[in-house]
Amino acid sequence: MIFLDHAATTPARQEVLEAMWPYLSGAFGNPSSRHGLGDVAARALAAARADVAAVIGCRPGDVVFTSGGTEADNLAVKGLALANPRGRHLVISPIEHEAVLESASYLARVHGFEVSEVDVDEGGVVRPEALARVIRADTALVSIQLANNEIGTVQPIAELAAIAHAAGALMHTDAVQAAGWLPLSLDDLGVDALSLAGHKVGAPKGTGALIVRGRVPLEPVLHGGGQERGRRSGTENVAGAVAFATALRLAEEERADAAPRVAALGAALAAAVTSSVPGARLTGDPMHRLPGTVSFVFPGTSGEAVLLELERDGVICSSGSACAAGSDEPSHVLTAIGIPGELAQTAVRFTLGAETTEIEIADAATSVTRAVSAVRGIVTT
Repeated sequence: MIFLDHAATTPARQEVLEAMWPYLSGAFGNPSSRHGLGDVAARALAAARADVAAVIGCRPGDVVFTSGGTEADNLAVKGLALANPRGRHLVISPIEHEAVLESASYLARVHGFEVSEVDVDEGGVVRPEALARVIRADTALVSIQLANNEIGTVQPIAELAAIAHAAGALMHTDAVQAAGWLPLSLDDLGVDALSLAGHKVGAPKGTGALIVRGRVPLEPVLHGGGQERGRRSGTENVAGAVAFATALRLAEEERADAAPRVAALGAALAAAVTSSVPGARLTGDPMHRLPGTVSFVFPGTSGEAVLLELERDGVICSSGSACAAGSDEPSHVLTAIGIPGELAQTAVRFTLGAETTEIEIADAATSVTRAVSAVRGIVTT
């Protein structure tokens, strides 16, 4: 099997499983308990928080552990907007993850917020001047992904954050897909909050964090015992926090070597497919993109049919976001960058991991050529 769907999820690393196991077995205490077993758990949680903070360049107290990227995005968008009395206007892009889109929709429906979508260009890039056109005096929050999960486009977040702050608004970025591939320094990005998910970097699913600068008010979405300094109630998943922190630290340690190598493999796959498959079109910005994300549209095919053919050849990939799997609608990301709905439904996405090899990429390129040819033969007969 050639697994090229790392944007959907990654296998849990052995080091991560070993790091979390003690907190699923002997050291199983509740970190809020006032006894020795609870203290062991509390110290493990504090160490995990410090590890995450070291990668992000923030204070440990700025780290809020969550159940993953979706919760982190919900907490950021709802929590920051509701806690900011400045106004009831939000700015997002049309290519955000559903967690951001639906959170903004909720605020509009239930709390009377107005939501503006900033334009993206044909590569999916939010230009600073486009953001400047839609931001207002009553904008409470701007939320723009650092890197898109479908087409891999990387945004100029620092420039966008500067515009948001100049207007007095807060800035959040969904960095779920960027972890392990791009620098995540909170100061360099210039954002007030940043979302992360563990299963994108080799931790189990159901782990993640929202990073929020300590000075920024945050209205909790979950209420109860006041854990996570009152920002996210619920008994902490100590083993999950340890797993997430371990995976994030390892991914960051390996990033300098892994990112350029995977970028070269991604470029090789893009070149091989576009040269051998007539009409194949690479989606996303050709320059400013994640190293291992290579997505195409194949005119005259069905993306789902191509996926089935590829799986028969042992190549595992996807047609886009795993969170939208099963939908009959074309990708909102692809239509937002100007791809017609019918063509958008031919999309196939390949996302490489640090362990992907040159041989796997060569084999995958051959399989793509065969699969597209087979599907086109069916569609045209």
